[in-house]
Amino acid sequence: MSLKSIYTYGGFPAKRNLTVADIIALKGVRKMTMVDATTREEAEAAEAAGIDVLSIWDAAIMEVRAGAPNTFIVGALAMTDYETPDDILRAAVRVMNAGADMVYTPRGFKVVQMLADEGMSVMGHVGLIPRRSTQVGGLRAIGKTADEAMHVLDECRRYEEAGACWVEVECMASEALAEISKHTSLITHSIGAGIAADMMYLFMEDICGDNPDPPRHSRAFGDLLSIRKQLNDERKRALDCFKAAVESGSFPDAATSISMPSDELEKLREALDKRQPLHH
Repeated sequence: MSLKSIYTYGGFPAKRNLTVADIIALKGVRKMTMVDATTREEAEAAEAAGIDVLSIWDAAIMEVRAGAPNTFIVGALAMTDYETPDDILRAAVRVMNAGADMVYTPRGFKVVQMLADEGMSVMGHVGLIPRRSTQVGGLRAIGKTADEAMHVLDECRRYEEAGACWVEVECMASEALAEISKHTSLITHSIGAGIAADMMYLFMEDICGDNPDPPRHSRAFGDLLSIRKQLNDERKRALDCFKAAVESGSFPDAATSISMPSDELEKLREALDKRQPLHH
């Protein structure tokens, strides 16, 4: 897909792989991909792989945008980082000004409406919301009953009314999401909610096999954990060798030291022999 020219919310010219309008137009046309990123290196890899959307915490926006200058980014505002509506609004403006294309908030519908009223594209969250899991009896699947699935649809409609254009659907029965998707205009992305969503989302560490305790809904497509273990083992081996070399006197050696010309060394010794001590 060719890059689109845009102005960011902060007023800066930029190029993007997708716009909000593109993502809405792709609903039901093709499945899109979404991963998280926390470092410049992760962002570079995701953009090189053609990942459609990056989900990031707002504090990582500068690092991630530097690594993925053209990828659509959702800047997430954690529930506990910003307390008042004014705090949330200021944080949202900051992350959008720094290059995010959308704001994600797990807060209430009034917060979503506040951000949408300021001209921001906003994403909400339905299904299992881990930070609210005590309200539904713990970490569990959502929407396995018709009544619970209808409650999720009601939440989607409330998000629509608040001005959101996108919603994360987490750990929900796949059949329920398939039916709900027919009755909402929201873009949906699935994390543990089956194939019916418009976009599939997994965490970078789960995709890359870098999680020693991956969730049930994930699949590893790589094996970074083994590579990381090899790196750690090699780091420890190198440090052991360094310590042993210092203790044995084999490091530093001639190859890693700076030599003084022999004639200058002799002059230095003569000068030192002639130098009177400061105190008699």
